[in-house]
Amino acid sequence: MLADPISIAANAPTPALVFKVIRSDGYGSERRDAAGVFSLIITHEKTRSAERHYVKLSQTISAVNPLTGTTSLQTAYASLSLSIPLFGWTAAQAVDLGEALFDTINDAEFTLTNLVGWQS
Repeated sequence: MLADPISIAANAPTPALVFKVIRSDGYGSERRDAAGVFSLIITHEKTRSAERHYVKLSQTISAVNPLTGTTSLQTAYASLSLSIPLFGWTAAQAVDLGEALFDTINDAEFTLTNLVGWQS
């Protein structure tokens, strides 16, 4: 089990976050920040052919609908899933694959800005 709470350093524009466990079982956990704005869900699953590890970070804000003028809670999320075959891969190779994904996303030729700009 990861530490409780998990403290994430500020990295503009994201504030420092402290995620406390609100639910946990043998297959994952759900954590929230004190303000209830950010939620972190971590799950693990083993099938007959692979292990799957999933992380989802969501943010909920109060937003005004531009068509109706009403305010409601809206949630956006980002997620990462690692699916590793049961044989042929070491834990280190699985970590390297995840790191390669982060390196790709952070590369100047890729960037999240390009991704949300519908570039592929």
